Amino acid sequence: MRIIVMALLCALLAACGGGPVRRVSEPAASIQQLTVRADGAWSVDLRINNFSSIPMRFDRVSLALTVGSESAGTLLGQPAIEIGPESADVVTLSLTPTSGARIVLADALASHRSITYTLKGNVDATPDEERLRNFDIDRSSSLTPAPGLPGVLR
Repeated sequence: MRIIVMALLCALLAACGGGPVRRVSEPAASIQQLTVRADGAWSVDLRINNFSSIPMRFDRVSLALTVGSESAGTLLGQPAIEIGPESADVVTLSLTPTSGARIVLADALASHRSITYTLKGNVDATPDEERLRNFDIDRSSSLTPAPGLPGVLR
């Protein structure tokens, strides 16, 4: 009888030992939309993906942006947003691009063609109830002019 009770207690303790897995994964960043403003500056809607199983607070973004083969500048921001587990959110950042990048983007818009971009840099984020971490970002993709929306690429 004593052995049965001990076995049941061990099984009960083993069942309590689990719980949700707290996995912290590298986040991702991409451009959801880029808008050329009337003053020539760019408004960049940056999509931040949290692939972790826990919420993360994103405190700082520093990403070098290249469009086509031209360096456009660095997207800097302090979004101070919390993104839930396996979710995403968008922050809007302003950028005064280099003249070379302006020309390349204007050409893509005028000819209604896609243009490649690269984001390289880092994002500072704090996983739920943990310490601040720095995550490297290296993303390449493309943007296409949005039909009917002058100066907008998605």
